[in-house]
Amino acid sequence: MPARHASALRTRRAAQYGRTLRLLACTVAAAALLAGCASLPTNGPSAASIRSDVTGSVSLPYAMVKVTPAVIATLQRSSTRFARVFNDTRGPSEIRFGTGDVVAVTLFESMPGGLFIPLEAGVRPGNFIQLPHQAVDTAGYITVPYGGRVMARGHTITELQDEIVKSLKDRAIEPQAVVSLIDQRASSVSVLGEVGTPSRFPASASGERVLDAIARAGGPRNPGYDTWVLLERDGRQASVPFGALIEQKSNNVYVRPQDTIYVFTQPQTFVAFGGSGLQGQFPFAAWRLSLAEAMAKAGGLHNDLADPASVFLYRGETRKVAEELGIDCAHYSSSLIPVIYNINLRDPSGYFLATSLEMRNKDVIFASNAPTVEQTKFLVFLRMVIGTVNDPLMAGVNAFTIKSLATGQFAPVINTTPTPAIPAPR
Repeated sequence: MPARHASALRTRRAAQYGRTLRLLACTVAAAALLAGCASLPTNGPSAASIRSDVTGSVSLPYAMVKVTPAVIATLQRSSTRFARVFNDTRGPSEIRFGTGDVVAVTLFESMPGGLFIPLEAGVRPGNFIQLPHQAVDTAGYITVPYGGRVMARGHTITELQDEIVKSLKDRAIEPQAVVSLIDQRASSVSVLGEVGTPSRFPASASGERVLDAIARAGGPRNPGYDTWVLLERDGRQASVPFGALIEQKSNNVYVRPQDTIYVFTQPQTFVAFGGSGLQGQFPFAAWRLSLAEAMAKAGGLHNDLADPASVFLYRGETRKVAEELGIDCAHYSSSLIPVIYNINLRDPSGYFLATSLEMRNKDVIFASNAPTVEQTKFLVFLRMVIGTVNDPLMAGVNAFTIKSLATGQFAPVINTTPTPAIPAPR
């Protein structure tokens, strides 16, 4: 064979051998990338991964809850409400004396010649005397001449009058007592924060509700959907949107002496990720927002990406609520249990559930991609890595590569030893 033909044959064989090695290297790279979770670009975990990890998650265990009518009812019962938190459905509270209250006492006798009305005074209308005003001392007592110290703290006006009469019944002639609260200092209500006139004022015996107390303080300075009302009573606190006081009458409870009401502004937001039409942080722009409304604000579900059966809501729930949902809290050490709610919008009834599930501040909505999206990405990636090769030798390797990657059994090793020289034909 002529030398130039032998040289051309060697060159052609070397080129084919090089193409084969390059193709195998690309195939190995594709297999390595597709073997891990980060093999392809994506906007979050797959639905299968979310449902499978649960308490076995390495980073943070969480509970998976499928949204059902029973779950909706449990969440509605557990939502923050004044009447539920304080367990108080009573009417107006009775005003009772406390330390610092200034009291006026008027004593009556049925005729002169008794303890307080001298005989020479004759008969006069009422036959009474007025004692000097006095404050309830730190021990809770007031002083009645000839009756001694009488406990006032914790008593109503009627009860204190009875106690005074009891202390004088063996000394005065058919004594009677009339007690008046001159300066109410112990049983007051404080309204603070973003109101017209933050103030502390006496509680009303006729009964006032939370909205009445806020109105006495000048009303909210910034009325709107971002205004919240916090009520503190006996060491317990609860807060509700201002709109809930108006639209849900059960929240507008009666105020009690020593209550503190704080009005403040707190914009509520949620975050949407994944296969939604828009992604990012969104304001509620309302005092109450359902999951369906939140998804609409985020542009709904992307028609080419999202799996309607794999819409997830991320939220932290208290242990009490988690237990009511049937979650085994033994796996969790924190006071807040990470919960992922799954709602299936392929089911037509799922939209009714979405309109009943109320969003909370800082909730996260994640719509997972449909499985076909990942398959499409795989094919596009495979085409990009391997390319279109018309060479008959490459076609066989391509078929072998696609079959191996599809079954997940392809794990070749690249030989890094130098390529041997192709001997010249003799």
